[in-house]
Amino acid sequence: MTVEVLLQGIIGGLLMGCIYALIAAGLSLIFGLMEIVNFAHGEFLMLAMFSTFWAWSLWRLDPLISLPLTVGLLFLVGVATYHGIIRWILGAPMLAQIFATFGLAVFLRSAAQALWGADFQLVKNPLVQGRISLGGLFIGMPQLVASLGALVAFGFLYWFIRKTETGLALQATAQDKQAASLMGIHTERMFALGWGIGAACVGVAGALLTIFFYVFPDVGATFSLLAYVAVALGGFGNVPGTLAAGVIVGLVEVLGGLLIAPALKYVAVFVIYLVVVLVRPQGLFGRF
Repeated sequence: MTVEVLLQGIIGGLLMGCIYALIAAGLSLIFGLMEIVNFAHGEFLMLAMFSTFWAWSLWRLDPLISLPLTVGLLFLVGVATYHGIIRWILGAPMLAQIFATFGLAVFLRSAAQALWGADFQLVKNPLVQGRISLGGLFIGMPQLVASLGALVAFGFLYWFIRKTETGLALQATAQDKQAASLMGIHTERMFALGWGIGAACVGVAGALLTIFFYVFPDVGATFSLLAYVAVALGGFGNVPGTLAAGVIVGLVEVLGGLLIAPALKYVAVFVIYLVVVLVRPQGLFGRF
């Protein structure tokens, strides 16, 4: 293996890691707010990718142009999920909460297969195409734009949580729901907003992925698994920690495929996950 191949893999891992981080950020936000794992997170990503694809197929809207529409749609999906399902199971046993979101995932995936079939779809001739060369290394423009877009979205999310009054209310609700309610914070509204923002994060990621990735009903499965790993590595509920964790996952995935075997790249990721869970259960960066 040459140095160029290794560096090329590292660049690819960094670019994909940024997208993994954004997907994981929405998952981490929801868990940090309510301590509920959304097992339908991957299916939310699938919905975002299909909505972007159909916007292109029906109206010839490029994924970058339809991105605001996709984000708005996924925000509404997240809010509707909270009001339609989650709010009714907040006091239920954990097993019931798991089955509720898992059942939603199965329903959404089955509905996608019934409505749109199991074929792989692809947005053809997007606005962003080609690649650039830097010192003999090649960087795909779609991957570069997608990773930069993910970083911008992540930065906006961090600013919103840390610097705005609504973001501080979300943090207060996550830390102590009863105390936040006594301080005049509408916690029910914060829960709905958290689900909306969490789904909007995968809306951004899904729209960006559609530039260069195939769209099919099971597309969210692998991405959601890697997002769960990133959340565990970064610290459950630690939104900023998911950025570093997502990049780590992306690098381990690519380097595992290069240095061990392509078929074992996900094995390397889950080995790292198991080691961290056993040695430091709170994650590398702890809770936010």
